[in-house]
Order: sequence, then structure tokens, then C-alpha cells
Amino acid sequence: MHKILIIDDDERLAEALQQYFTRFDLALEAETRPLEAIERIRRDSFDLLILDVMLPGIDGFETCRRIRQFSDVPIVMLTARGEVMDRVVGLELGADDYLPKPFEPRELVARIQNIFRRSRQSGDGEAVEIGEFLLDRKKKVLTRSGQPLPLTAAEFGLLDLLVSNRDRVLSRDDIMLALRGVDADIYSRAIDVLVSRLRHKLERPEIIRTVRGHGYQFVDR
Repeated sequence: MHKILIIDDDERLAEALQQYFTRFDLALEAETRPLEAIERIRRDSFDLLILDVMLPGIDGFETCRRIRQFSDVPIVMLTARGEVMDRVVGLELGADDYLPKPFEPRELVARIQNIFRRSRQSGDGEAVEIGEFLLDRKKKVLTRSGQPLPLTAAEFGLLDLLVSNRDRVLSRDDIMLALRGVDADIYSRAIDVLVSRLRHKLERPEIIRTVRGHGYQFVDR
């Protein structure tokens, strides 16, 4: 059973989701205060976080930033306004997905299951050498000269997708559909942010080529 932590000051939402999640073999725990949640994440192990943007004390964006300083656990952000810029900011800070409020619990579960499915799929096959990099699909780890690079689930999934399709130019829609598995809320800017994050971490911006008007392609020359 996957262990999930929701960080939201709406206790009624957490209680309703806890009961609903049990149908899908998901164990949901809750925290209402972000600072306490951060300390709990340091002490305990979770498979995924659900993080609301509107929180008391520090907002969800700052909470996400602090969590990313020590953990690569997948994060789904909840945005009350559902504005594109909120989602872009969340992705820039390291979130793996986002969902505007109000939402249907089944859609949230679908997003979560897709993240876990992505992780399982990336575990298939052999490790792939890319110059000084080694992409280990089984362990879901990317190393450079033997040193692990801290990639989020979305970043690892994007790199794995590009490497597996190195002979193709993938459009933004291709990438979004492959990573999320749902034909909804496709935002080109979100993919651009994810690519930018990955390039920054690889410190090799030329390894992901931008094909103007078409999308992105992995280049390992």
C-alpha cells in the first residue's frame, strides 16, 4: 500500500479523501501546518505528497521549495485558482503534477496512479549509458561519473522518454500525454519548464535540442 501525505489546512477534505483513498489501496495521512509537515517528511518516508498552495504560515510554493532541498518525493500541488501561472511556478519549484480546486477525487487518484505507473515503467529494461551519465531504469536513478543526480519523478520520466525516443522529435503534447497519461490540461509552458529544469540539473543544455515549432529531441553526440 502506497503511503501518501496531504498538506492542507482543510481538515474536512483530508478526512473525506482518507476514506475514498482506501478503495484504491492508498493510505492517506494528513498535516494542516506546513512547517510541521516538513519536519514530518524529514523523519518519515512517504511515496507521494499532496500539497495545497494556500496554507497558513508559509504557502505551498515555499513549502515545495523547502521539501525539494532534501527530498525528491513526488508532489501533486492543489491550486485554488487554477491559474496557469500558479501551475508554472509549482513546476519550476519541482512539483510533478498539479490539480485545480475544486476537483473530483477520482481525478486526483488517477493523477497519483499515473505517477506511480510512470515509476514502475521506468524500472523496466537495462541501464543506459549517456556519455558520463548512467540512466538506471530499474533503480530510477541518474548518475554522473558515479555520483547520483537528484531528479524528481517527472524529470526522470522526461529524460527516460527522450532517451527512449532519441530518433524522434517529441511535441509538447506527446510529452505531456506520455508523462501524465491523460488528455487534459495540456500546457506547453509546463513542458518548457520541465525541460528547463532537467537541462539545468544535467548542466548540459545541448543534450536536449529544441526543434522550433515542433518540440524536443534528445541528442547524445
